[in-house]
Parts: sequence; C-alpha cells; structure tokens
Amino acid sequence: MSLKLTRGFLAVVVLLSATPAVSLAAQPADPARAYADLTAQATKLNEEVLRAQEDLVQRRAELDRASATVVAAQQIERQAKADENDFRGQVDLITQASFEGARFNQLSALLVADSQQDFLNRLEMMRILATDRAESLARLSGAVEKARQAHQVAESARSRAAEAAASAEQLKADLDGRNRALQAQIGEVRTALTRLPAPVVAQLGDPGDRSAVSVPAGMAGQALAYALGRRGDDYRYGGTGPGGWDCAGLTMKAYAAAGIAIPRTSGGQAAIGRPVGRGEVRAGDLIVFNASRSHVAIAVDNARAVHASTEGQPVKIAPIDAIGPIAAIRRIEG
Repeated sequence: MSLKLTRGFLAVVVLLSATPAVSLAAQPADPARAYADLTAQATKLNEEVLRAQEDLVQRRAELDRASATVVAAQQIERQAKADENDFRGQVDLITQASFEGARFNQLSALLVADSQQDFLNRLEMMRILATDRAESLARLSGAVEKARQAHQVAESARSRAAEAAASAEQLKADLDGRNRALQAQIGEVRTALTRLPAPVVAQLGDPGDRSAVSVPAGMAGQALAYALGRRGDDYRYGGTGPGGWDCAGLTMKAYAAAGIAIPRTSGGQAAIGRPVGRGEVRAGDLIVFNASRSHVAIAVDNARAVHASTEGQPVKIAPIDAIGPIAAIRRIEG
C-alpha cells in the first residue's frame, strides 16, 4: 500500500526535512511524494493484473467446458446415428416380412388356418410382428431425435468455444500489456526508493510492532494469527508467500490457513462475507482501501490492521485510518 498524507507520510516528510546533504539535482522536488505516487500506481496496476489473470482463467475454463461439451455431444450423435441405422434395419426387415405375407388380417388367418390352434398361432404371430414393428419404429424415431438434439448441442458448443477462444486470446494480450506496464512501474518504484534518504528507507523498512497480540477464538482469529506471523516478511508484487506477499496474497493465505477460501484479489475480497461499519470493526475483518479497491488488510482490532503494504515496506501493523481511504469492510465469520 502506498504512503498517504497521514501520520506515516508526515513522518517521512519530517525525516526528509531533517536529513542534510540530500542532492536534489538528480531527484524529484519531493522524493517522498514521488515514491508515494508511484507505489499507489503500482498497487493499482498489480490489482488490475491479478483481476485480468482471474478473467483469463475463467474464460479458459469456459473454453474447456465448451470443448468438452462438443466432444460429448459428438459421441452421443455418433451413437444415436448408429442406433438409428440399427433400428431402421429392424423396421425394414419387418416391413419386408409383411410384404412377403408374414402378416395377415384375421380373416385371411381364419381362411388359411388348418385348425383352431393354427388360427390362434397365426393371430399370435400377427400380434408379435405388429408389436415388434411399433417398438422398432418408436426406437427409430427416438434415435433420429436424439441425433438431431446432439447435433444442435454440438453446434452450439462449437460456437461458445469459438467465442471463448477469441475472448481468451484478447484477454491474454491485455494481460501481457498490463504485466509489461506493471514491471515498468515496479522499476520506477524501486528507482524512487533509491532516491530516498537512508533514514527514510530505514523507517519504511521497519517492521514496527512485533510484540505478541491476542487474537479471538474462531476462524477470524486463526486468519489474523497467520497474518501477524508474517510480520517482517518482504512485500512482493503478485506474491502469495512464502518469500513475499502482496496485500491480497497475504489475506487470501491467512484465511486459507483458517480453512476458508476467499478470492485472490482485493476487489474480489471486497464482495465476500457481509459488510460492517467502521465503528463495528473487530479482529479478523477485511478492510479494503481506495476507490479502486486496490488494497486490503486484516483488522487487528478497531484501531489497527496488519497488511502487506508496498515495495520497500515489510508486512506490518499500521493504524487503520492511516493506511488509506476505506472502500469496504467485510466480515467473513460471524
């Protein structure tokens, strides 16, 4: 998370003003402001990249489902056509038998019968042939309809697959572009970080309060305990640990440690659980910041939160209202 015009940012400004012999010739007029602006932009870009990655995964999953539907429908269509040919053959055989005199009406059966038993036998044969032909015709009709429906399903799935493939290709191109922009932005952030005076860099890198913190019982407490255990870990764009974290990567893994799956992005996390007001915040709540919903933290209590901030700053506890403008507060448990 980037520095804001809050207590954290004012502390940086004080350190800058108290640091002598800082050459401004090769630096922006306000290195702290430049660093803060660049980290804010990089944080937003990082969130956009993660959301684009999620969109691409979803579209590729749609493509896979549509392709599987095509294969299944084609298999059903082939089997239905095979059944159609088989049942058509049965109908043809029975029809041929009818033409050859295998079927008689009751009168002809009576006229040609040698005895009463022969008459009954001929009537039974007529009944069997009529039943077989009706069943074969019904099966033939069903097979034809099944083949028709399977063909329609396959054609519809082909169309969906083509659309999903084109969309996935476009999303991939968009993702690649966003990734390039993010990497360029990260480079600028790191350059801006080198322009800050050593005392400021040291303060930014301070992990802050690492003392024991009491957490509540339940899954929210477990998630908070996990996040608190990562204090001092490095920030890394796109990181989900263990070597480094971005904000949503930390909160996602924290709740995963408590047995709860939540979205990968801060924007996605802003829509889960239930909303609570600022005065209701309690340990374990997710607090999403900025209008773009590009940053997220886990509340330690009503006043503090633990978060993976931004490049140059480790996972640490910070005052909730100093992190940035709150966009949403979500309670996952309770």
